[in-house]
Parts: sequence; C-alpha cells; structure tokens
Amino acid sequence: MAMMDKQLLIKEVEQVLYDKLTAKDIDTVAEALISKLGNYTIERVSEESPAAVSEDLIRIFMDAKRVAGCSEKTIKHYRYVIGKMLKGVKVPIRDVTIYHLRSFLMAEKDRGIKESTLAGYRDVYNSLFGWLHREGLIKANPCANLAPIKKKKEMRKPLSDVEIEKLKDASKTLRDKAIIFFLLSTGCRISEVCDLNISDIDFQSMECTVLGKGNKERKVYLDDVAALHLEQYLQSRKSRSGPLFLGKRSIRLQPGGVRTMLNKVADRAGVENVHPHRFRRTLATKLILRGMSIQEVARILGHEKIDTTMKYVYINDRDVKINYHKCA
Repeated sequence: MAMMDKQLLIKEVEQVLYDKLTAKDIDTVAEALISKLGNYTIERVSEESPAAVSEDLIRIFMDAKRVAGCSEKTIKHYRYVIGKMLKGVKVPIRDVTIYHLRSFLMAEKDRGIKESTLAGYRDVYNSLFGWLHREGLIKANPCANLAPIKKKKEMRKPLSDVEIEKLKDASKTLRDKAIIFFLLSTGCRISEVCDLNISDIDFQSMECTVLGKGNKERKVYLDDVAALHLEQYLQSRKSRSGPLFLGKRSIRLQPGGVRTMLNKVADRAGVENVHPHRFRRTLATKLILRGMSIQEVARILGHEKIDTTMKYVYINDRDVKINYHKCA
C-alpha cells in the first residue's frame, strides 16, 4: 500500500472541519494530530497512484484559493494552467523540478506562446509550489530560483475621440451604443457589466454599484452621455427590471456576447483592436490627464495595487510636453 504523508492527512482533516469549527479550533486539532501522529506510519487502505496524489494536492490548493476569495473563473484558470504543465512534464507534482518547468516553458515559447502568457504561467506555478512548500506538503519550491520571465513592453493605446465616434456610428442598436458608452464611462470589466441588474443603477446620483473581483463592491460613475444612451435603451425595453443588458431571447447578456458585438461593430467602423479592456484603459488615461489622482483611478477600476493601474495609463510625449510647460 502507498504511504500517505502526515501533512496531507492533516490538510484533508482541516478541509473537512472548515465549515464545522472555528479557525482556532482547527489549528488546535492540527496541532494535536501532529503531536499524536509523530510515532505512527500512515497508510491508505487502497493503493493510490501518483496521479491521484497530485490531484489531492491540487484540490487542497484550490480549496485554499477559494477560502482566500478567488473567483471560480480564477480557479478554473489555475486548474487549466497547472494541468497543462503536468501533462507536459509527465511527472507527479511532487517530482517536478526547476528543470522540468524550464523545459516546459521553453517548449511553450517555441510553440509561439507570448512572453506575457508564459509570465502568467510562471506566476501560477510559483503560487502553487510556494503554497505546497509553506504547508509542508513538498520539500522545496521548484519555482524559487526560476527567474521571472521578461515581458515585452507594449504601448497599448486608448481609444481616440475619432475611434469612439466611429464605433458610435457603427452601432446599429440602442443596446450596443449603451454598452459602449457604459464601458467608456465606468471602466467596468466585461464580467461586471454582464452581472449588473437595472436595480444597481442610480440615475439620480449617476452611479452604480459593481461587484468586482474577490466579491468586493465598489462605486462606478455615469457621465451624461452614458446615462443618456442607457436610459434610451431601457425605455425601448418591455421590462424595466432584471438584468441591465439583455442578449438573445431576452436573457442576461454574457461576456462572449459582448465580445462578439464589439468585434462586429469594430469591423463596420474600421477600428482595430477593440476589446473590453481597451475601454478601461481609455477611461484611466482620460481621468489621469484631467487631474484625477492615480489612487482614485485605481479605486474606480477596482485595483488593489497602484502598479496595476499604471499599466492602464498611456501618456504620450505630446501630453508630457504640454503639461511640463504648464508646470515649469
């Protein structure tokens, strides 16, 4: 029979007790198990394959991520990236070394995967193995000496006023115009827009409540143009309750539907690289150029770190020169 690590057994017990005891009580149980199991050998009743052990470790890691507040979308992404790596290296999770990871990432690079995507993979692996090591479930973190992957810095430009007018003119429905100007005004993520209900909008105060990443609420704001197009769209609907934006068959619009709509509008308008995040970048840049602090912009976008917000702001040399002469 395969040997089972005491640490893994303790983690499994902790997961079972998570909804039944307080964190302090669970720690007391864990300490007692560590003390009492010291002189015992732990074995499973049935033979367990290395693949099953790997799955156990991944499951426990994912549970920890859920407890930390990660969304199911993030959990799904982590599972995909980790599964892809394990399939590529062809060894159990406890046998993965830095050499396996380097070889896998190099193979992915040779396949044409972008550095930014590879850097994201590396962050996921470091999170996984770092957590397993801190919990005593593996002997070392193979990512510890795996250098961060340098990403090519791309100047991602916001939408220009001309491009925004082209998109407006190419929008065939009141709903499409309302979505485009709502994105420009609020800087919401596409998933946040799709989750909104009409009741979340306060036209009197020109704001709405958004549930963002980590189930954190924040306020975003409507400008006059966005409010106008949104009211026109809502007045054209039969129902004034329920989801803010509707798709086919009058059901809640999904993120894929928004992307499809934006692609069609962009093609008709002749505007390239139109995607939801570009609207966030456009709002962030506009607000910074008009004097809003980076901390306030971060709050509107739902960013915890200012560094993340800075990546959304595009400042060209002409703006720098104009502001220099204003301040010099």
